[in-house]
Amino acid sequence: MNQVVSENIELRNRLQSDFDHSLSHSGISGERVAKRLAELGQIGLTEAGGVNRISFSKEERAAKELVKKWMQEIGLSVREDGAGNVFGRLEGTKELPVVMSGSHVDSVPTGGHFDGPLGVIAALEVAEAWKDTNYQPKKPLEVVVFTDEEGARFNGGLTGSRAMTGEMDIDKQKSLLDIYGDPFEEVIQKDGLTLEGFIEAKRDLSEIAAYVEVHIEQGKRLEKEGLPVGIVTGIAGPSWLNMTFKGEAGHAGNTPMNDRRDPLVAASEFVSKVKDLPKTVSDSAVATVGKLEVFPNGVNVIPGEVRLTVDIRDIHSETRDTLAQLVKDLANSTSDKYEVEVEMKETLHVAPVAVPPDMQQKAARAVTETIGTKAYYLPSGAGHDAMAVGRHVPMAMLFTQSKAGISHNPKEWSTLNDCVQTIHVLNHFLKQLCED
Repeated sequence: MNQVVSENIELRNRLQSDFDHSLSHSGISGERVAKRLAELGQIGLTEAGGVNRISFSKEERAAKELVKKWMQEIGLSVREDGAGNVFGRLEGTKELPVVMSGSHVDSVPTGGHFDGPLGVIAALEVAEAWKDTNYQPKKPLEVVVFTDEEGARFNGGLTGSRAMTGEMDIDKQKSLLDIYGDPFEEVIQKDGLTLEGFIEAKRDLSEIAAYVEVHIEQGKRLEKEGLPVGIVTGIAGPSWLNMTFKGEAGHAGNTPMNDRRDPLVAASEFVSKVKDLPKTVSDSAVATVGKLEVFPNGVNVIPGEVRLTVDIRDIHSETRDTLAQLVKDLANSTSDKYEVEVEMKETLHVAPVAVPPDMQQKAARAVTETIGTKAYYLPSGAGHDAMAVGRHVPMAMLFTQSKAGISHNPKEWSTLNDCVQTIHVLNHFLKQLCED
């Protein structure tokens, strides 16, 4: 598959249309970044102008092979582990633990061109800049492409990074069926992988000094601040609460309003009040009801049951758990008010991961000394490979401004100017980590 050379010309032209060419310096080339984004953007290109590169597909494989080709052309030593994670290594002057940077190339079925690929191309661009300027770091640098970050195929995610860090429950993974009903083991075999390979992908984490990931923000904070890049303070851990409000179904015409036990009325009031709870515990906390089912769902029937899920997140475990309790308390008080029952069950509980203060400080120094803007800090509400890696080694993330906060959508967009400025910050940041 190394023969993939075509590119999304429309994407490349749009990226370069308003590019400030003075940003191409110190070995970093905006034109090369645009070309690589465009070449990856041709793989899995959809009619809507986005990409469909779900995990373990021929499209994800083709994208990995293209990145391998770029790594080899630069002169990096390239290897792929048993989980399909790809590593390109630039040796250091000392035999020390590596500094790692990268992201993923898989997408959701309706994905855009920046979520994942920007982080891979940014790390690769730094490695090529170091080669071009004859800079050899003290610590080795590894550019990484993680397998199946998005989780669109098996409703999971962070598969490659979890395998590398030894977090994977292989028996649970083996039991998974994909969106087409195919078992995990059968799917990965078609991609040339095995269950044994996923087990063997576990790495000695003492070999990794730090991990830095560039990613689009997937929000509007940087755009509102007019800044190209921000420093992530932590990655939120989700808690999912499944709730069932149970009342009494009845005829819409024959049941008086004062003689009803309507769970939809209770659930509606609950949903309307959930939005006010996060701000009482933290400025980074959020709570969302994105799924609601009504039974029996008839036009002329008072509902008997309503099921919904509350997605609760924060970058701090204490405030996230406090918010979860407030949500439960609200559900109980609302059900009492309307004389209905409520059942609750937590179906997901993932610990948040904070970015160490010293890593934030180094990132801030890289911002101010490289592009001269203020260091702006913001949380990540979405999960990333940095979450799995950051539970074991020092981790940091840089967010690139994302227009209108659009993500997982063909309209996803970050300007080439913002991308390249982020890469300059990454360059400075990785040099600090490699020389420490």
